[in-house]
Amino acid sequence: MTLERRSPCKVNLLLNILGKRADGFHELETVMHPVGVYDELTFDRSGSGVQLTCSEPSLPTDSRNLVYRAAELFCQRAGVTEGVRIHLEKRIPMAAGLGGGSGNAASTLLGLNELFGEPLTPEDLQSLATRCGSDVPFFLQSQPALATGRGEHIEPLGAFPVLRSAAFFLIHPGFGIPTAWAYQQLARYPEALHGQPGRARRLLDRLRGADLKLAGAEFYNSLEPPALDKYPLLALFQEFLRANGAEGTLMSGSGSTTFAVAKSSAAAEVLAERFKAKFGTTHWLAVVPV
Repeated sequence: MTLERRSPCKVNLLLNILGKRADGFHELETVMHPVGVYDELTFDRSGSGVQLTCSEPSLPTDSRNLVYRAAELFCQRAGVTEGVRIHLEKRIPMAAGLGGGSGNAASTLLGLNELFGEPLTPEDLQSLATRCGSDVPFFLQSQPALATGRGEHIEPLGAFPVLRSAAFFLIHPGFGIPTAWAYQQLARYPEALHGQPGRARRLLDRLRGADLKLAGAEFYNSLEPPALDKYPLLALFQEFLRANGAEGTLMSGSGSTTFAVAKSSAAAEVLAERFKAKFGTTHWLAVVPV
């Protein structure tokens, strides 16, 4: 039996870090939105143990890969003794702040649970997802969500009225920013490390309204200060996007992907064409309806 599953990515409309916890993680509030750019996973019940292949040769295919780890955790919890073969077709940029690896892990848990007849409950899958990584639980569901704690507490929110006709324009500059580095740099930015509580609720109020530019003004990312300082090209991208009609722009997650929100797909396409005329065509770009 073979099963195929698409694995989406996300952008953070807000990532507000509230401080470092005793367990070494960071307390945060983040508003995440799924984005229709996909990796593809194929699952087969065959062989022995977990066997992973990937279209991207630079990605490891052993326990260093989140797909492999998620599959191992699933088999252990579900008592699966037969083998599983997984192929990952990679299309989402890596080390990009888009949660591609986290989405792959969640899709693996959901895919294997379907493949083996749903032996695990949603609570089981949530527990395994949390063990895989802070962003993984978000991808067990398909709606925009508020995540709190270290990111594992998920509150699905439904579609935002102000984004109903909008589109995302995503830019990956061709280099990644390691998540660990981004968080380590926060010690140099006390205001970013100890963010103002309540930013998420203010943004959600705007997203439930009717003014997209007001909502975009509430976009915020605590990890931007170190990233924009080291990579000023990202700040140039944002300045250009704002000057050319973006309703809001932000770096997603720990970066390096920068995104803009436009009023419509047509407006996002115009923004993309202007961007290419200014910065060239060597970057990974995507226009995606919300």
